[in-house]
Amino acid sequence: MRPNRPIYLDNHATTPVDPRVLAAMRPWWEENFANPHSVEHVLGRAAEAAVEQAREAVAALIGAEAREIILTSGATESNNLAIKGAARFAAQQGGERRRIVTLATEHKCVLESVRDLAAEGFEPVVLPVRPDGLADLDRLRETVDDRTLLVTIMAVNNEIGVVQPLAEIGTIAKAAGALFHTDAAQGAGRIPLDVAELQADLLSLSGHKIYGPKGIGALYVRRRPRVRLAPLFSGGGQERGLRSGTLPAPLIVGLGEAARLAAIEGMLDAGRIAGQRDRFLAALRAEIPEVRLNGDAERRVPGNLNLTFPGIARQGETIWPDAQAIMAAAPDVCVSTGSACSSAEVEPSYVLRALGISEREARATLRIGIGRFTSPADVDQAAAALAAAWRQALAAGARP
Repeated sequence: MRPNRPIYLDNHATTPVDPRVLAAMRPWWEENFANPHSVEHVLGRAAEAAVEQAREAVAALIGAEAREIILTSGATESNNLAIKGAARFAAQQGGERRRIVTLATEHKCVLESVRDLAAEGFEPVVLPVRPDGLADLDRLRETVDDRTLLVTIMAVNNEIGVVQPLAEIGTIAKAAGALFHTDAAQGAGRIPLDVAELQADLLSLSGHKIYGPKGIGALYVRRRPRVRLAPLFSGGGQERGLRSGTLPAPLIVGLGEAARLAAIEGMLDAGRIAGQRDRFLAALRAEIPEVRLNGDAERRVPGNLNLTFPGIARQGETIWPDAQAIMAAAPDVCVSTGSACSSAEVEPSYVLRALGISEREARATLRIGIGRFTSPADVDQAAAALAAAWRQALAAGARP
């Protein structure tokens, strides 16, 4: 391994800030640190202009209008604002639709937001997924009806990388007169996203998933026909009254530059990253033929590999490796066992369990995230290190 430089293969947890993004942000910390709401003076107006330019870049990435972009602290806040905001506004207006439909494999912040609304008189419906991780569209059609207020299904799963059929889901929601929200944090810059084609009413984004800074994100809110939300908290009424608080101009500029680069280079990145993924998987399978890919093999983002490492039969029982032991035996390879947002939990991944994977197998599973700055040498060295670590973990597990 390279001295003092681990191999980073955890790009679904977060991506490194692109040097071009860092360069774009730096002047707004050092040269012009003005509040973008202080439009009475020249520095404030310049900061405001930079924010609006970034807003336009974010909108362009998803085929939206700049005025449909609400800036937030990240996808967790965007998801909360979309789901709770839509439900609470509907309740304030005396709406009769109370059903909110989602999938069992959604991000925790979506699942918890949906479940929180049960205490406010809404009906959460959490549907199972198919064994490949994709939504069962027939089951969704049966569930989404004239009682449904909102369908919220993510674009790309943060653990298994599968790409949901968003256009079909949008059509199902529209046919029932329901709103459609998608958490696209893992999809932006990795797959094409156009809010009109998807028939999305609400769409969440995160800066640090597209080689931008942490602490900044956005929520697309359709204007025509207009989608109305209740804000999560009170304040000065910034962001069309939906998200009060001083806008962090440097972070927003970084988000805008990351979005601009994603729009230009995202599909080029995707082709190269897919090649790195295939190279990694081939090298690993040369050492461990039985390693299993979880989630649909075709409908997935290029850089994701969710892999269950096999056990071995010994003295009439199967000895399974533990993912934590594999990672410990390969300390210079940065991978994960699942969502970083659930990393404090000791339970096996609920996403894998929703696919029908056993608890023991889930505990032998690693998530690999290949990104923009991953090199061929990285994947070769990582595959070799993880294969050796798997053998070491098995050997440790076999000891009496």
